[in-house]
Amino acid sequence: MMNGLIRQLSDIVSNYGLPRDFVVQASFYVIAGLACVFAFGVVAMRNIFHCAVSLALCLFCIAGVYLFLNAEFLAVVQILIYVGAIVTLFIFAIMLTSNIEDRSIRQANRQVLVSAAVAAAILSFFIFIIIGAPWKTAAEGTATAPGLEDIGRALMSAYALPFEFISLILLAALVGAIVIGKAKKQ
Repeated sequence: MMNGLIRQLSDIVSNYGLPRDFVVQASFYVIAGLACVFAFGVVAMRNIFHCAVSLALCLFCIAGVYLFLNAEFLAVVQILIYVGAIVTLFIFAIMLTSNIEDRSIRQANRQVLVSAAVAAAILSFFIFIIIGAPWKTAAEGTATAPGLEDIGRALMSAYALPFEFISLILLAALVGAIVIGKAKKQ
């Protein structure tokens, strides 16, 4: 689906004299850059609700990166599970927490310099590993990963029972959260 959209956009832009690969590369860099901006917003904003919204937007951008890597299933799972469930749970927890914006609660971190030094050390370590790693390219004729249709068939045939069992567990957790939430209000 995404490749079709990128091809259509690329065809439209190529009518104006721009190369096809330019559109794909430019849109990838825009989405990756937005993911970095939103990730920085998660750790830099003072309002915790704004941090959660920034996390949701960052995860949407990561799903866009998955689409560029032809991993449509991962993109859909990223949006459904992380944005649709986890971040929504974070936002509910923020909204249900009383006095979260209270001025008596310390909002600043005293360990900014220590955490910045540790983050810089970890970043330099990762950069050293990435630069020094012998990256292998895929050889011609390698096996391809299963597509969305294969995964869907497996979920609805061989893994139907575990899939339904997990949905029942999630339903029980939801009902339990509602019961606990109502008990505290009374």
